[in-house]
Amino acid sequence: MAEILLLNKPYHMLSQFTDADQRQTLKSILADKPGFYVAGRLDYDSEGLLLLTNHGRLQHVLSHPKFGKEKTYWVQVDGQISADALQKLAGGVILKDGKTKPAKVKTISPPKVWPRQPPIRVRKHIPTSWIEMRISEGKNRQVRRMTAAVGFPTLRLIRASIAEFELGSLAPGECRSIHLTQTELNRMLKTSSALPDNKPAKANKRRFSQSKTNNNNAKRYAKFQGRSKQP
Repeated sequence: MAEILLLNKPYHMLSQFTDADQRQTLKSILADKPGFYVAGRLDYDSEGLLLLTNHGRLQHVLSHPKFGKEKTYWVQVDGQISADALQKLAGGVILKDGKTKPAKVKTISPPKVWPRQPPIRVRKHIPTSWIEMRISEGKNRQVRRMTAAVGFPTLRLIRASIAEFELGSLAPGECRSIHLTQTELNRMLKTSSALPDNKPAKANKRRFSQSKTNNNNAKRYAKFQGRSKQP
């Protein structure tokens, strides 16, 4: 049966299972569950929703930019963002690798989320502001480069949703699973016939796992954080 894991990826954690440089990876909070693969990456210094699945074609549909899955981000920027900057983001921004597609963007109140560790840098007398951005592309570090291009560097980036899947109330290090019915799976796969069932896409072959309970995930992450702070 096709299954999707929704994970709240903590700050300063790689979206993979191993790392030669000994940085934090999914292994630090997830027990072994063979056959699951990351469906779309989330940068090391970004937080929020990360999807993983045990179904190859579904991974391909969820992660490949050509399928245009809309992703929602909550973005804290340096400075009080202007109406002109919002208009530029909405119309598309010229980056080194080309112009971005138009984004859905608006200012929002600070979302009720967990405190980041370590906290963002704060500049005296310089305010910060929050925006919500919805994009359907997959350029490298796209949101950060877009806000910097309009004069408001990103200080904190949280992914809140991917297509119909939402972060919800998951705490950092927590995950929950969704078992898809055949009807739900067929609906999600209707845009692709590129890969045979249950054959993993070539990209993102690193395996990971879900802990026995969400609470165990959070406790393991907290324990790992405590160890990492010891001299």
